[in-house]
Amino acid sequence: MQSTFMMMVVWTVMVVALLRQDKQPPRDVDKFTNSIGMTFVLINPGSFKMGSSTPYDDEMRVHGVTLSHGFYLQTTEVTQAQWQVVMGANPSEFKGPERPVDNVSWNDVQEFLKKLSAKEKGTRYRLPTEAEWEYACRAGGQEPDEPANLDEVAWWQKNSGRQTHAVGLKKPNAWGLYDMRGNVEEWVQDWFGPYSAKSQIDPQGPARGKYRVCRNGAYYNDLLNPFFNCSYRRWASLGFRGGIGFRCVKPL
Repeated sequence: MQSTFMMMVVWTVMVVALLRQDKQPPRDVDKFTNSIGMTFVLINPGSFKMGSSTPYDDEMRVHGVTLSHGFYLQTTEVTQAQWQVVMGANPSEFKGPERPVDNVSWNDVQEFLKKLSAKEKGTRYRLPTEAEWEYACRAGGQEPDEPANLDEVAWWQKNSGRQTHAVGLKKPNAWGLYDMRGNVEEWVQDWFGPYSAKSQIDPQGPARGKYRVCRNGAYYNDLLNPFFNCSYRRWASLGFRGGIGFRCVKPL
């Protein structure tokens, strides 16, 4: 009798647990948001064609790239509110908590990443490599190098009023990433250097250099150059502060 009663109790507990489990919202393993409101999307491994055949030397030498490891990429540029929480100050020219932080140097960004990683224990945040950034901008090849409708996806000279705007207001790309065509330029991890014509696996850029790479067009750019192509790149010194922001990577 006692044994039968215990079996009924165990069975009841199991049924209740299953019912509770059914009521839990499904966990989205492709996205997560950290403690200061930075949302990330999973970027899976894959291959794509990097670079451009345009007459601009910096982007020339179209070459195959394979990324063998997935990573989480922030869906927006780092906002001023997020920078303020970590750094305690806001250096941006156009103030607004949801606008992207700008006027930050590559060295400033490294300090932010160090402090954010300490705050988010067990996570080591970093900048995307140049290849990771372009792969994400192209959504692995689903997005064309040149945007079909720039006004839909980017803040640029024509529609920005010559200032930054809150992140995430324009249409995202196929992978749910916002402002990869405009708003502010973005620092990436690599030293600047010419491309190799050979296919590469997980390229990290030159081992050393004088300048770091910036990606993305900005609110002040026009259409005289392909600023808003996924392949666009330029360089800046480590201490340069201008209309440059960034987005973060959380490695798997």
